[in-house]
Amino acid sequence: METKISTDLADRIRKETGENVYLCYQCVKCTSGCPLTEHFDLGPNQVMRAAQLGMEELIFQSRTPWLCASCQTCTTRCPQGIDIARVMDFIVSEAMAEGIEPKVPEIALFNKVFLRDVDILGRIYELGLFVEMNLRTRQPLKDVNYGLDMLKHNKVSLLPEIVRRRKHKVPLAPSSRPANEIGYYPGCSQHSTTKEFDYSARAVLETLGFQPVTPKGWICCGSSPAHRVDHRQSIQMPLESLVLYEQEGVSEVTLPCAMCFNRFRAAARELRLDPELKQDLDRELGFEYQDSLAISSLLDFVVDRVGLETVAEKVSRPLEGLSVACYYGCLLTRPPEVTGSVEPEYPMTMDRLMKSLGATVVDWDRKVACCGAALVLTRTDLVYEMSGDILQNAHARGADAVIVACPMCHTNMDGRQTQMPEGPRIPVLYFTQLMALAFGKPDDAALKYNMIDPRPLLKERGLL
Repeated sequence: METKISTDLADRIRKETGENVYLCYQCVKCTSGCPLTEHFDLGPNQVMRAAQLGMEELIFQSRTPWLCASCQTCTTRCPQGIDIARVMDFIVSEAMAEGIEPKVPEIALFNKVFLRDVDILGRIYELGLFVEMNLRTRQPLKDVNYGLDMLKHNKVSLLPEIVRRRKHKVPLAPSSRPANEIGYYPGCSQHSTTKEFDYSARAVLETLGFQPVTPKGWICCGSSPAHRVDHRQSIQMPLESLVLYEQEGVSEVTLPCAMCFNRFRAAARELRLDPELKQDLDRELGFEYQDSLAISSLLDFVVDRVGLETVAEKVSRPLEGLSVACYYGCLLTRPPEVTGSVEPEYPMTMDRLMKSLGATVVDWDRKVACCGAALVLTRTDLVYEMSGDILQNAHARGADAVIVACPMCHTNMDGRQTQMPEGPRIPVLYFTQLMALAFGKPDDAALKYNMIDPRPLLKERGLL
């Protein structure tokens, strides 16, 4: 059998992504740490080797790039600094552009439907996405009980929001804003499936003396589908909203959603590294992005900007007797070049916050494991497995509840928990919900929206 080695694919990857696949020396750290390896047909390291050799047919016939959850573990741990997740994105994007049949059709469909809806509406319409995915994958009864449970908890908006793009204007000077006003980007899901996060987050900010500012016309960050399908679009979508915050004159924008935070930071970083792209996008938007905003996750804003001492001063009802497992997921800390995290592998920010509220924090194994991310509407079997392992580990380490800072993680572990075939039933709460409780404002915690009701546990512990 004749073997032909070609550099064509590696050259295209380098041109489009800036990543040099020839730096890979097969240490296998990417594959060893990948949470989905056992479900792949090629390990991430094998994809890299195939790219080095120009084995395009092998790569484009592989399920691996499609199943990749973009958890950034491989990128974070690569000793050569290769953004392997970005290479996976390129493979998916090129396959779609070339009309190559996707090896996991339901994931390709999800990306297409998601981006189509956002293009039309400006933000994602979760109910429409949910229904269409179930119908078009020919499993209309698959999630009926789940959907009914969501409706029961008032977590579904029946009608979509249609965003009218705001006209650009001259930005206000940051000094013209009161010092306590902070840019706040809610993200699409917080108007429906994760409204308890938005409600408790705004209430906590106001208790701490901050006024959240959200300009009209903000659009979806693009989430996973944008960077999987069109890298340029994945930069443009966050940029369009960043420009609105600059125009409001705020000096910082904080994001409760880990996915949105990661996409905003990634876009801002890419624009610094690629001045030509920035110039092109500025021209399209009709406004020159100044890169004047500090971009923070709400968790980091509370801990680093507000400070734990200030938080502790607001505590009127300490969370004594409550043991919690702090779950960070993938995108709050990884990759550190994007997030700025100094503790990407075993972060402690949320742990310190929970201790300042009086809770007991458990040490455990899966605080940065992947929950399954956007596979929630395509490969729910994998979500059950991955999220189920996280919940079981938290329970085994003695946690009464799992604390999160990401709507996707909450959806996968709280919303999908009742469908998991086995394992403990354990409440999953946002860190802002526990802050509201500790501040003596249980109504601000919006606990009625949680699918796994935490109120019996909290009453048992004397916290309600």
